[in-house]
Amino acid sequence: MNRWLVIAGNLTRFVVRRTLARLRWLANGVRWSFKVLHKKIRSLWHAGRRLVEATRNALVNAIKVPYRAMRRPLRAASRRRAHMSERWGFYRTEWSIENEIETIVSRDRLLVAGPWLSEVGFETLYWVPFLHWLKTAFHIDPSRVVAVSRGGVGSWYQGVAERYVEIWDEIDPAEFARRNAARGIVKHYEPSDLDRDVLDLVAHRIGTKDFDVLHPGLMYRLFTLYWSGQRAMGFVDAHLRFTTMTTPALIDPALLPSEYVAVKFYAARSLPDTPEIRAHLRATVAALAERLPVVLLDTGLVLEDDHADYTFATRGRVMSARAWMTPRNNLGVQTQIVAGAKAFVGTCGSIAWLAPRLGVDTSAFFVDPKWLHSHVPIAMRAYHRLSAGRFAIADLRAVDPLGVLGHAVAVPSVTDHTDSSVPRRSAGGADPSLPRRSAGGA
Repeated sequence: MNRWLVIAGNLTRFVVRRTLARLRWLANGVRWSFKVLHKKIRSLWHAGRRLVEATRNALVNAIKVPYRAMRRPLRAASRRRAHMSERWGFYRTEWSIENEIETIVSRDRLLVAGPWLSEVGFETLYWVPFLHWLKTAFHIDPSRVVAVSRGGVGSWYQGVAERYVEIWDEIDPAEFARRNAARGIVKHYEPSDLDRDVLDLVAHRIGTKDFDVLHPGLMYRLFTLYWSGQRAMGFVDAHLRFTTMTTPALIDPALLPSEYVAVKFYAARSLPDTPEIRAHLRATVAALAERLPVVLLDTGLVLEDDHADYTFATRGRVMSARAWMTPRNNLGVQTQIVAGAKAFVGTCGSIAWLAPRLGVDTSAFFVDPKWLHSHVPIAMRAYHRLSAGRFAIADLRAVDPLGVLGHAVAVPSVTDHTDSSVPRRSAGGADPSLPRRSAGGA
C-alpha cells in the first residue's frame, strides 16, 4: 500500500513539473513574439516617420528656391519703400521750412533777422551765411532787413542787412543772461518770451511793429537734418553763402602793433582745460611771440556761457585786448583786431569760423574732434572756395604720440553748448593761464 502511494506521489510531481515547464516555454514564446512584434512596429513607425520627413523636406526644398526668388525682390521693395518714406519725411521738412520762408518774404514787409541769442560759433558759421543764401535765393533787398544780435557785430551782417540793433542797448546784459538761461534750451529752435520782449524793444527802436521775423529757428530746424546725419554736407552747402567782409574801427588802430598775431584760446569740450593742454598752449603763445607781437583776445569778461578764455601773462611782446572791450562791443572789437592781424590762432570754433572771411590765415586747435565732426568739413570746404584767408585745423594729438593731451580730457567747468553771451567783470585768477569765461563762445 505504501509503495503505491509513493508511485502516485512521484507521478503527480512529474506531471506538475512537466506542466510548469510547458507553461514557462509558452510564456517565453509569447514574450519573444511580443518583443519581435514590438521591434517590427517600431521599425515601421520610424520608417514611416522618415518617409514623412523626406517627403516634407522634398516639398520644402522644392518650394524654397522659387520662394526665395520671390521673397528677395519683395523684401528689397519693402526696404526701398521704408527708405523712400523716411527720405520723403526729410524732404517734407525742408520744403515746409522753405515755404514758410517764402511766405514771410513774399509779403514785402520789413524783415527782422533774429534776435540771435545763442552761440557765437553758430552765428558766424551758419546763421550769417544762411542769411546771405536767403538774400540770393529769395531776392531780398538788404534795405528791408534789420539784424538783431549782441556784442557789437553789426559788421557781420553787411550785405544782408542795412540796419543793426544791439540787444545790449535795449536790455541790461545781466538781465539778458538770467532770462536767456531761463529759456532752458541752448539751440534756438522756437521763439521764447525773451524773443518776444526783444522784438518789442526792436519795434520801439526802429519805430514800427509792421515787420515779419526771420527767426533763427528756421535755420536750426533746417540744418538739424544735416547735424543729425539725415542729409549730406551738400545739403548745407546749398543753403549757405560765404562772403568776405570788412570791419569798422571800433578802437584806435594805433593801439595795436603794426604787425601781430591775434590769439584766442578758450576752454571747450574740443579743447578742455587740463594742465597738459594749458602748458602746450602757453608754449604756443611763447613761440608765436618770438616771431611777431601777440594780441590776446581774452575779454576779461565773465559770461554765462560754456567757453572760458585761457589768459596768459602779458609781458614782452604779448599784450591783451581786454582793456578795450565792453559787453556791448566785445565781439566787434575782437573782429577788428582779427581783421588787422597777420594770422589768427585759437580754439577751433567761435571767432575761428569768422577769421578766414576777414582774409586772415587761421589755425584752429582742438584735441577732441567729437564736437566738431559736422562743422569742420563745412568750414574747410567753404573757405577753400572763398579763396580768402587760409583755414587750417590742428589736432594736438598729432604732436602728442604718447597720448598725454588726448587722455587728459576734462570737461570744462560749464556745459559745452550754452551761450547766453552776458558779461560781468572778472576778478582774475592766480594762474595767468587759467581760463576765464568769454564772450566768444561757440
